[in-house]
Amino acid sequence: MVALAQTSGDGFVDKLVIHSPSSGELLGEAPVQSADDVKAAVARARKAQVAWGALSVKERCSALRAFRHKVAQNAEELARAVSSENGKPVQEALTHDILPFCDLMAYFETRAPRILAPQSISLHLMMQRRSYLHCVPRGVLGIIGPWNFPFSIPVGDAIMALFAGNATVIKPSEVTPLIALKAKALWDEACKNEPRLHPDLIQIVTGRGLTGAALCTAGVDQVMFTGSVPTGRKVAVACAEQLIPCVLELGGINPAIVTADTDLERTAHAILWGAFANSGQVCASISRVYVERSIAEALTNRVVDLVATLQQGDPLDPDTELGAMTFMPQIAIGQAVMADTLAQGGRLRCGGEPNGRYFPPTIFDNVQHGWQITQDESFSPLLAFIAVDDVETAIRFANDSDKGLMAYVFAGDEEQGARIAERLEAGTTMVNNAVDSHGAAGTPWQGMKQSGLGQVHSAQGLRDLCQVRHVQTRSWLPWMSKELWWYPYSPRIYGAFVTAVKTLWGGGVVDRAARLIGK
Repeated sequence: MVALAQTSGDGFVDKLVIHSPSSGELLGEAPVQSADDVKAAVARARKAQVAWGALSVKERCSALRAFRHKVAQNAEELARAVSSENGKPVQEALTHDILPFCDLMAYFETRAPRILAPQSISLHLMMQRRSYLHCVPRGVLGIIGPWNFPFSIPVGDAIMALFAGNATVIKPSEVTPLIALKAKALWDEACKNEPRLHPDLIQIVTGRGLTGAALCTAGVDQVMFTGSVPTGRKVAVACAEQLIPCVLELGGINPAIVTADTDLERTAHAILWGAFANSGQVCASISRVYVERSIAEALTNRVVDLVATLQQGDPLDPDTELGAMTFMPQIAIGQAVMADTLAQGGRLRCGGEPNGRYFPPTIFDNVQHGWQITQDESFSPLLAFIAVDDVETAIRFANDSDKGLMAYVFAGDEEQGARIAERLEAGTTMVNNAVDSHGAAGTPWQGMKQSGLGQVHSAQGLRDLCQVRHVQTRSWLPWMSKELWWYPYSPRIYGAFVTAVKTLWGGGVVDRAARLIGK
């Protein structure tokens, strides 16, 4: 819940008042910062980045360890803060936000020096030269975070940027700004114990959409955004106008394909967790299940039975498995999709209308592909089962979407599952597992179609936070005073090049070399 004070003349408001979505308790306030505030934050970050970027990657990795220690030592306090502000169960706050963040830091602490080391390029035409790529920090990155993973996503993106030698300015969601401020306080504490760190390397600017828009145009060198498709388009336009790169993660309406020979029990448990963790407020949530008709009823019945065992309630209670919805407007979106499904003839198997902020896990079967529930992301605990005659139909339906973030395959034969996975139009497809690939720091997190641009995590994700520059030197033939193709031109040189082109590429030397290399 976000309560707003009076709006100032430039469209910014005075403050955000944050209440717990589960209890209604007042949690705190955060300022709404203006465009001038954002520019000042970027300037502070840029000044701090100069010394930070001058350190070696190994030195940066060593220094950042102090922050990982602070986060790990305060893990329980951070998990309770996430749970209070976001509404997810405290166990999910710990295992979805804090644990993967600590692991991501440890992963890149040991690997970033190798990932960002200069890479030699093997030349074949100008063999007398040496070429290599080296990674240079971009400068200051703007990070606009979501409310569903208010710690692990924006702070994780910031830490990856720091490994790459950049400074960062984080604009957290206006729905969950307090956890970002708590992370900043821990960062400042870590800086006291580690002289190579500087408080200004991580800046927090709080506010609503106008503050985020100001960050995109405040002189940052790259923007990382996680959120909705419409807002992502606006971010992309703002970045394009300034010719700066952006990384966009924009959600999905994620399919699962289930073959008739699947392990029914494991599949049911995976779908249950994959659909309803964080009350379905996960961009990777399983939303639509295409299951072969011969097992459709058995699988649906088993998932419905498992839903009845889930405990929904106070998210700070360690026994709670389903907490409260974070953002009230999201409940209305889920209700609209639910009403459309019922109107079309879908059968409600469990769940239904929310009780205040508590939205029960809701399952429909007798659903047809093409209905709204199979096309539009509701970001709520809604799950549709669609019976299909064969796997080919399931693949066709799964790919029939304008989004492509995640997909899932459940198959008794894992090799068959992998072959199906390779045909699905998604940034990541998991076989016989669900949702948690974002927690694997070494794998890319990326979307296709309207689900986003670029990637985070993985070696390539880290390199993408740098400028990758090419350097070429002359390593031998020092006796040559000039290259053959330099001035002056002459008929003799021209003729020599004609002969070389015909001999090398006209069916002779290069073809024979290619055949030898191919063997």
